[in-house]
Amino acid sequence: MPAKKIAIVLVPDGAKKVRQIKVPKFLLILVFPMIFIIGLSLAWVLRDYRSIKKEFPRLAQLQNQNKEQKDQLVTLAQKVETINNRVAELREFDKKLRNMVNLDNPRDKSQFLGMGGSDPSLSNPQSITEKTHRKIIRSMHQSLDNLEAEISAQNLEKSQLLGHLENQRSALASTPSIWPVKGWVSSSFGQRISPFTGEREFHRGLDICNRKETPVIAPADGVVMSVEWDDGYGKSVTINHGYGYTTRYAHLERALVKKGQSVKRNQEVALIGNSGRSTGPHLHYEVHANGVPVNPSRFILN
Repeated sequence: MPAKKIAIVLVPDGAKKVRQIKVPKFLLILVFPMIFIIGLSLAWVLRDYRSIKKEFPRLAQLQNQNKEQKDQLVTLAQKVETINNRVAELREFDKKLRNMVNLDNPRDKSQFLGMGGSDPSLSNPQSITEKTHRKIIRSMHQSLDNLEAEISAQNLEKSQLLGHLENQRSALASTPSIWPVKGWVSSSFGQRISPFTGEREFHRGLDICNRKETPVIAPADGVVMSVEWDDGYGKSVTINHGYGYTTRYAHLERALVKKGQSVKRNQEVALIGNSGRSTGPHLHYEVHANGVPVNPSRFILN
């Protein structure tokens, strides 16, 4: 049985011939649903396009923010690297200081692990890929962890160095290194002819002559051990400076300090006199190192 057809008449303008097109009825039935589906699809695409178009400003804003974040990340990474280099310089300076004061370095090999050399990709933020981005972040976290560990170690080492330097400063302040009184030396340390017996004897200090009641000063920091009278030394003062050093000042007119009193370098402790076994006003000055009398001239810095 032949398929039913529908005739479509085309009437042109003017005197042109009328045309007739016969289309199978089932084909016409299929065309209308297809046109409907295509229309819906076009409407869906148009809606999506309008929605995406509305998001264009937001996407542009996000792109700008992403670029700014990349720039900030590069700047921060470069600053971290600069800090790494600075810490390394301080580490080397610390090492030189320790060498100067003969203090052992607790870390022969540096534990500091920075980001390393500059990455060429950091010079151009546009060239940073997602992989490079993640690499920079990992490196920064590692560098910050290393910096925290290095700062803790540096604090410990600086405390040790500071304690050593403070100890050295205290030792220098306690070393009798200046003249205890102005004057001229009438008798040096060592063997001499006794002015009383005419025989050779060992002189345990320096005799420094000056006028009676000339002030005598402490040549270093210390604590007064004794203020006493002796038939030979007469009125005398002994000061303990620590670190094994003691000094004695004899033939005094008067002591200006008391036993147990703390004294500082350049502080007046007594007045020159002529007490005890003496031929005239002068100061007998002794320096003892670990209980042994030594030449005071070795310690005096002119």
